[in-house]
Amino acid sequence: MKLLSLNIGRPRAVPYTDQPEGVTGIDKRPVDGPVRVAAPGPKGVGASGLAGDAVCDLRHHGGNDQAVYAVAREDLDGWGRELGRPLASGAFGENLTTQGLDVSGARIGERWRVGSEVVLEVTCGRIPCRTFQEHVGEQRWVKRFTQKGAPGAYLRVIEPGEIRAGDPIEVVHRPDHEVTVALAFRAETTERTLLPRVLAAGDALHPELLEMAEKYVARHSD
Repeated sequence: MKLLSLNIGRPRAVPYTDQPEGVTGIDKRPVDGPVRVAAPGPKGVGASGLAGDAVCDLRHHGGNDQAVYAVAREDLDGWGRELGRPLASGAFGENLTTQGLDVSGARIGERWRVGSEVVLEVTCGRIPCRTFQEHVGEQRWVKRFTQKGAPGAYLRVIEPGEIRAGDPIEVVHRPDHEVTVALAFRAETTERTLLPRVLAAGDALHPELLEMAEKYVARHSD
């Protein structure tokens, strides 16, 4: 398992975002050198966990619980075959393009060591939006991506440090529950009846998903 590509985005003006200044950092491109990774601060204030990486709409993106976004190269290749065109690393706006790692099959709270210093913890899947759809350039992309159910994983930074393309990735902690990124994504999007099950992941869940699950259980407890 390794970090195949490390991808950084710069702010870019586009006509398809509702970000107040009309800019997005979704267009991530591979970089060669080492990049510092650290917790960026709470959502709404903190942006990306990677130095030099743009997260422009802090209402919906960035912050400690969405500090880093990872997608498996295998999933990009699968989509490329389905779409009939190759997808470059970073095409989904991911910071980390992995190889040999089932990202969407990772468990919430699972921890990865990337390189020799950085430890990241899985928090949730990526919810698709209009900006993502327009960036990919495919009609009905939000629906298709959601139906596929392999959203990639957001991660929080547990131990900061530097990473670079080619670094090994090691799973250093795997929780004993069965709440995967894919299951949590389905619970949040298409199968709300799964929400009680995600509570097994506890505080490792993204706080917004944890709150959603708790409210669902409270409403359906009678």
